[in-house]
Amino acid sequence: MTTKEHDASVYEEVQESSEFQDLKRRFRAWTFPMTVAFLVWYLLYVVLSGWARGFMGIKLLGEINVGLVFGLLQFVSTFLIAWAYARHAERKLDPIADKLRHEVEEKTK
Repeated sequence: MTTKEHDASVYEEVQESSEFQDLKRRFRAWTFPMTVAFLVWYLLYVVLSGWARGFMGIKLLGEINVGLVFGLLQFVSTFLIAWAYARHAERKLDPIADKLRHEVEEKTK
């Protein structure tokens, strides 16, 4: 029993469309560089923690040192990246994805 819902050609057609390719390009253009930037930032923290202990131990305010500030900034940067991605997706990805979803739903009715 073949129904439109299970017809793979509908999904293959969408995957080959220029709108879907644009959606993938926009997604990758944001996520790949941001992932690389975050990994570099994280590895910098790890490397400095292991090999620049003197620098990381510099006291900034009372018992708060550079290492603690860098560690806390890891959390801050994670939340900032999540917030920035949500904004990016809402403005640049979701409108295209919604349009494609509606097209697929219409074709599979």
